[in-house]
Amino acid sequence: MGLNERRKIKELQETTFPERVKEIEEICGKPIPYEVDWDSLADDPEGLRFIDNISCHRLNMALRVICGDDMGKAAVRDGIKLIKLKNVAPEAMKMEFSAGVLEMHCAYAKGTEGMFRDDDIRKLLEQKL
Repeated sequence: MGLNERRKIKELQETTFPERVKEIEEICGKPIPYEVDWDSLADDPEGLRFIDNISCHRLNMALRVICGDDMGKAAVRDGIKLIKLKNVAPEAMKMEFSAGVLEMHCAYAKGTEGMFRDDDIRKLLEQKL
C-alpha cells in the first residue's frame, strides 16, 4: 500500500464514513456504524475512490425511501446494527442481511458495474426488516 492509498484510507476513516453515519442518523434517528475490510482495499486506489458512492451513497438513498414513514424509521433503527463492506472480484459480489448486519461485497474499482443498485438494497432490507 502506497502513501496515496494510506491518505485516502485516513480520509475515509476520519471524514467520509463519520459523515455517512451522521447522515444515516438524520435519516432514521440512529447512527449505524460501518465496518470496512480495509485489507481488501489496500492495493486498490480505484476501489478506494469509489467506495463512498458505490456503497454509502446507494445505501443512504435506499434508506431514505424505507424511512419515508415512522414505521420504516423504526424498522431500520431496530433492525440494522452494522454495515460491513468488503472489496471483492466481480464474480464474488454478494449482498446479505442477517442478524442485523448488512454485508455488501462489491467490486469497487469497477464503478457502477461493481455495485448493487439502491433499489436492490431497498428490496433486500424491506424483505428482511
